[in-house]
Amino acid sequence: MNLIRPVAMLAGVGFLAGCMVAPGLSAAQQTRADAEKDPLLKAMLTELDRSMSQLQLPGFAKPFFIQYRIEDVEDYQTKAEFGASEGGSHSHQRVARITVRVGDAKTDSSGGRGDGVLQLAALDDDPIAVRSALWTATDQAYKSALAAYAQKQAGLKQVETPPQADDFSKETAAISLADPERLKVDEAAWTERVARASGLYRIDPGVKATEHSVEYSTGEFHARVTTTWLVNSEGTIVRKSAAEYQESIGVGTQAADGMRLDRSYASTGSSLKDLDAAEAFDKHAVGLIASLAELRKAPLVDEEYHGPVLLSADASADIMRSLLAGGVAATRPKLGTEARTNGPFASSYHARVLPDFLDVVDDPGLKSYDGKGLVGAYAVDDEGVPAQAVTLVTAGKLENYLNRT
Repeated sequence: MNLIRPVAMLAGVGFLAGCMVAPGLSAAQQTRADAEKDPLLKAMLTELDRSMSQLQLPGFAKPFFIQYRIEDVEDYQTKAEFGASEGGSHSHQRVARITVRVGDAKTDSSGGRGDGVLQLAALDDDPIAVRSALWTATDQAYKSALAAYAQKQAGLKQVETPPQADDFSKETAAISLADPERLKVDEAAWTERVARASGLYRIDPGVKATEHSVEYSTGEFHARVTTTWLVNSEGTIVRKSAAEYQESIGVGTQAADGMRLDRSYASTGSSLKDLDAAEAFDKHAVGLIASLAELRKAPLVDEEYHGPVLLSADASADIMRSLLAGGVAATRPKLGTEARTNGPFASSYHARVLPDFLDVVDDPGLKSYDGKGLVGAYAVDDEGVPAQAVTLVTAGKLENYLNRT
């Protein structure tokens, strides 16, 4: 998600607190010289300097902002079904995303769905290969930005109400250079573990009696490490890594009346130690398999039910995501409208959207909870802005939106 700088709120919403420096960003006092010790960052900075000073078509505007973001994604996945492994796969690639903006901060070339050009980049840090990929994509992004800016200018002439919020905000440059991570897993061990989990329905004494009613049983392990390098024309330089690991199992059967019955469980974390131990995971899996037999015998509810529902931990998280996340993730409204955003909470600012005993805070800097790592946490976002907590709902009332282009 390409976030608008969090300082700039949508029209009429007000302003969040000023950009906060994430813990650790300023303490090390890292500099561009430190960044240029990384050959990939050095190549990106060299090409960025060249583009900012030389990129301009005759008779057209120069870019006022350029950002280069390269993501190195290393991925491993193994699957199994009915106790037999389907093998594993390992992939590694780098993708560069180039953003070029023309115009100015008040009105620029950005659109409603995010802007940028994707380009595959070399894996070996070769500066010539990296700069060549960036040069090609920057040229394309610049020409696309000019076309988008002209289209936006034409659209603004046809509306009576111009946008009240700026398209872009000026942010203090941040330099954050975290050590890159690498994907390290025992592939053979995980292949064996996943195969065993997918075959528990026929080897565990507690559920073996119902094995003939199980129509599918699949297991999967997925590991991914993403390292991001980011530089922009404001002077921001970022290197960060994030890891995600997940083990999952899914089982299913069919009731006598033909209804599909499916159950699944997953253990997820930002490190391998955050995943369930094998014994704990197997216990959850056996419980799922046993529940299939109970579900097959459960009676149908003939009448439509209206009343309270008690949700388990996983289900309650999904319900909160479906009810709240889509509404607070603001999208840019159409030109000429006075709306702050689109979606179910477009007209709900300072209105009640949840029960009054609930407060909601989005804090991407929260890296762990109850001793376990949180997937998706970050110190600096994908536009080089340090993370900050945003209060979304207070006593059930909507206080802020999470803005994105």
